Amino acid sequence: MQEEGDIRTATADPDARHAAKMAKKKAARDKIMATKDGEKGLILVHTGAGKGKSSSGFGMILRCIAHEMPCAVVQFIKGAWDTGERRLIEGHFSGLCQFHAMGEGFTWETQDRARDIAMARKGWEKAKELIRDPAIRLVLLDEINIALRYDYLDVAEVVDFLRSEKPPLTHVVLTGRNAKEELVELADLVTEMTLVKHPFRSGIKAQPGVEF
Repeated sequence: MQEEGDIRTATADPDARHAAKMAKKKAARDKIMATKDGEKGLILVHTGAGKGKSSSGFGMILRCIAHEMPCAVVQFIKGAWDTGERRLIEGHFSGLCQFHAMGEGFTWETQDRARDIAMARKGWEKAKELIRDPAIRLVLLDEINIALRYDYLDVAEVVDFLRSEKPPLTHVVLTGRNAKEELVELADLVTEMTLVKHPFRSGIKAQPGVEF
């Protein structure tokens, strides 16, 4: 009877229940992880109406820098912005991360489609050069989805290049709203940022440290 009482007490103890549950979860997780031993250069798409697409991409850039892995950024739209990311990378980490600001602003600011297309093409040529270099482990194509959305670049060309010419261990991150379906299908990882609330709707403008 005493033994049964001890069992009931242990089962009723929330800490003991939690420990048992976590031990079971860890065993299952370890079993799954034991089957994962490969490495591969990934194609990652960050899209959606919510904030955080570029921020997530730059977080990966900082991880590469911390691991002393050569990396690069090509900005397709926000190239004219004086962003915190650009200041930090160019000022302190230019030896590990190349930063190429190729855009001149959002399409409603430039109001010149021919010029936008020319700048997008120039950015894509630089992106191909960087991706082809096997020494560069990660390339962030910031806001390229916007250039693809407005057909400044041919999505079929981009997909074909990534499929056929990207080195096996190179990661490529593509950000921006409205990612093309062909790109989503090609990608290894796709994250869609969902907008729930945004301060802009309450009259708050873009601020340094938050948006740029």
